[in-house]
Amino acid sequence: MSAIAWTAAGSLVAWLWLLLGQGFFWRTDVRLPPRTEPAVWPDVCVVVPARDEAEVLPASLPSLLAQDYPGRAEVVLVDDGSTDGTGELARALAQRHGGLPLTVGSPGEPPAGWTGKLWAVRHGIGLARARGPEYLLLTDADIAHAPDSLRALVAAARTGGFDVVSQMARLRVESRWERLVVPAFVYFFAQLYPFRRIGRKGARTSAAAGGCVLLRTEAAERARIPDAIRHAVIDDVALARAVRGIGGHLWLGLAERVDSVRPYPRLHDLWRMVARSAYAQLRHSPLLLAGTVAGLAVMYLVPPAALVVGAAGGGAAAAVLGGSAWLVMTGTYVPMLRYYRQPLWLAPLLPFTAFVYLLMTVDSAVQHYRGRGAAWKGRTYARPGAVPDEG
Repeated sequence: MSAIAWTAAGSLVAWLWLLLGQGFFWRTDVRLPPRTEPAVWPDVCVVVPARDEAEVLPASLPSLLAQDYPGRAEVVLVDDGSTDGTGELARALAQRHGGLPLTVGSPGEPPAGWTGKLWAVRHGIGLARARGPEYLLLTDADIAHAPDSLRALVAAARTGGFDVVSQMARLRVESRWERLVVPAFVYFFAQLYPFRRIGRKGARTSAAAGGCVLLRTEAAERARIPDAIRHAVIDDVALARAVRGIGGHLWLGLAERVDSVRPYPRLHDLWRMVARSAYAQLRHSPLLLAGTVAGLAVMYLVPPAALVVGAAGGGAAAAVLGGSAWLVMTGTYVPMLRYYRQPLWLAPLLPFTAFVYLLMTVDSAVQHYRGRGAAWKGRTYARPGAVPDEG
């Protein structure tokens, strides 16, 4: 066989292993586990870090204030140095809509070694602990919750004995680029962190989705959240690993009624979202970057290339092996497109989307070495270890 046929064969073997041996990552039926409502509902405090979120807050904050929760619950919104009136708007929305009590705090600028979001979370948790809640719901300012969201999360945590219950919010898919890129974002995340494995006690795989994390307060204290992860750009995964490190029990799945309201209408917007943390995901390692680029090329680009080259006279083996690998790849993507209610003809375009992600990842590394890595809303964060450790 030709070199491209052998490479396509390797890609096909890898895809068959992913299909059967990677925790069935491609399935989208991991939803909140069976649960029973507790006789006594525990106290909960919702912590919302917010920086320049006036655009999305009217669509998200009222959904938190309107939570139908039988126990005592309140919302703490931490205005992280906003310049668009986020804090004032939050107070106005609470006055207009009523519902759960709202406290708005402001922590000031983060010290060296802290990301802005985690510094805001620290301030919010500090305010929450004065109320002594059993659970903390950490949720982003662009996340809208159905009225029974908090109730369902707490019931699931109590029933399953989970220290963390996290839902991957359904992201917006309205623009052309959102339809092409967003379902693949969740697909790739699940491929790295198969949800089924995360829910097993003692599993090594640890992850959470930062937009919706119900965290047991006692576990947060033992894991020193957020101080222990204060420099993390990918804070949700770091939080999950910290809780797993103390023997905590995690659960992560796809949301049914928790939605992101933040629009990403242009490719540029999606590019910034991915590129700001892609190189951090690779631990700022050039070797991991090279391996990732090579892996993406072999897994996603070789199959269609082998099919085309083989069909054009490069050999039947290359065409059959490449086409088979592309078919398996396409099949694993179909459930995610169905979850996002997108047309299935987008599934064969996954190699093109993967190529876009490859370019985003490379750009993330380039921006890092230019001193503009992990830039978000006017802040740029240093690589962990590049700032003094506060202990």
